Amino acid sequence: MHSPRPDVAEVAAQGGDAARSHRYPRVTSFRTRRTTLSAAQQATWDRLWPELGMHARDAHGPAPLLDTAAWFGRQAPVVLEIGCGSGTSTLEMAKAEPDVDVVAVEVYRRGLAQLLSGIDREGVTNIRLIRGDGVDVLEHMFGPDSLTGVRVFFPDPWPKARHHKRRLLQTPTVALIADRLRPGGVLHVATDHAGYAEHIAEVGDAEPRLKRVSPADPLPISVQRPVTKYEGKARHAGSAVTELLWEAR
Repeated sequence: MHSPRPDVAEVAAQGGDAARSHRYPRVTSFRTRRTTLSAAQQATWDRLWPELGMHARDAHGPAPLLDTAAWFGRQAPVVLEIGCGSGTSTLEMAKAEPDVDVVAVEVYRRGLAQLLSGIDREGVTNIRLIRGDGVDVLEHMFGPDSLTGVRVFFPDPWPKARHHKRRLLQTPTVALIADRLRPGGVLHVATDHAGYAEHIAEVGDAEPRLKRVSPADPLPISVQRPVTKYEGKARHAGSAVTELLWEAR
């Protein structure tokens, strides 16, 4: 176990071999891109990242298991959000559940910078950030039965058939999530892509350590999401949003 360390060389965040899992091999599910922060974002990053952020890996290999109690300074249920984007949902859901600690994972620095700015502006204390690949974080930084929730909102659907292998939520990844969830822990997925929703439902329902539940069931964490700008545009364009929930057995 280890306590978080300051920012290090940006290695894993851009993909390549460091973003692939040995036990759960897959094609990297994100696209690389260059990002430039505004002066204000950079200033906030320089001030807050050493305390609130870390990279999934450094140049020397996988990180040790994450000591969330040391990082947050308390014992609390932990939720991992994979692909937090700019952090709109992350911020609002963390504010609504101050007794839950949220670890938000994102590849793109600009999204993390936007979330850091929101954390600073709103004075939120129960969010920490990891830059890197979500499967990498699940496999190397969390142990079995360590998470109360895993959230995956609007993952890239990779709509072309030849790119489906790049989708994040495949059978091995769902099995890994099931392993990391405590009994009673929740996997919460949202997507506006009908084909991907069918695929996710099939994979999740086939995982023996998960059982499908509904928002009306008693759950250890909230499953009420705010409607983000992206989701609002999707709904306006006629895309239905599918919510999928499973509980770990």
